[in-house]
Amino acid sequence: MYPTTLTQLTRANPFSAPLFSLQKAEEPEEHTPVPTRRLAAAAAAEGDSCEFGSQKYFILCGFGGILSCGTTHTAVVPLDLVKCRMQVDPAKYKSIFNGFSITVREDGVRGLAKGWAPTFIGYSMQGLCKFGFYEVFKVMYGDLLGEENAYMWRTSLYLAASASAEFFADMALAPMEACKVRIQTQPGYANTLRECAPKMYAEEGLWAFYKGVVPLWMRQIPYTMMKFACFERTVELLYKYVVPKPRSECSKPEQLVVTFIAGYIAGVFCAIVSHPADSVVSVLNKEKGSTATQVLKKLGPKGVWKGLVARIIMIGTLTALQWFIYDSVKVYFRLPRPPPPEMPESLKKKLGLTE
Repeated sequence: MYPTTLTQLTRANPFSAPLFSLQKAEEPEEHTPVPTRRLAAAAAAEGDSCEFGSQKYFILCGFGGILSCGTTHTAVVPLDLVKCRMQVDPAKYKSIFNGFSITVREDGVRGLAKGWAPTFIGYSMQGLCKFGFYEVFKVMYGDLLGEENAYMWRTSLYLAASASAEFFADMALAPMEACKVRIQTQPGYANTLRECAPKMYAEEGLWAFYKGVVPLWMRQIPYTMMKFACFERTVELLYKYVVPKPRSECSKPEQLVVTFIAGYIAGVFCAIVSHPADSVVSVLNKEKGSTATQVLKKLGPKGVWKGLVARIIMIGTLTALQWFIYDSVKVYFRLPRPPPPEMPESLKKKLGLTE
């Protein structure tokens, strides 16, 4: 049926043509799509090997996590061994130096490297999930919140993304962590991973490798939340108040120095927040048939803080090196490294900060 002349005139009336207006408003959206902007995100800039948030970006971030966590945790195995022994047998290992001297006297210098294999494998897997999934969840949650809310609630965003990532990372870490602690804290039980894992499985089954996952969550999730949120905000504050020039004018080595300093500051807070749970994990993986609640009661308020100084030194250095290596991997592979987030223009207008 053809439209009548009256209908045609009505549609042509400029004062009563909502359909015409709607079509005009939609035309720019059809031909000129507006890209979604993310917190601390940017499209592939000139010189970048991939786009921020792409599959390649996430894979290489995971690889950076493997290198940063696997190598650094393996490097501090001697300090970790002494720290674990101080936690499970404070009567024998009274201090860091005392612990080192007793270990060398009883096991020789090679004894300080006990547990290096499960440490390297376990923390490499954890690093893959921790850093890789953090980037995934940060982008995903940022997109859900929208540009303005992602900026205003960025600390909560960092906390949520890191907690989600660590939940899965600890599942990957738990079996090797159980083997590591058993090797380090039970002299004579096993000297290698190949010897330890089958023995634990024969005695307690699969549960032996995952009975420490809940206290591991208790230790690692607060640790990782502090590690990422504190680091992100510290970098932001350093560039704002300490570094004498904008980040865009800093060279790559200068940016990596800022990364290292921010990482160390974050690491100190990480150690303090997660230490009580770390003490519980160490004792729990040593003793058969015990629960986290029983261990907590046994250690008491003072016992859970044993070995804190050693852990602050270890975790502070560890976290700084991890961030340094992770950021260096991004530089090497030319991954996007967005600057600290800035308030969106739309939010500035709403708050009356721009004319």
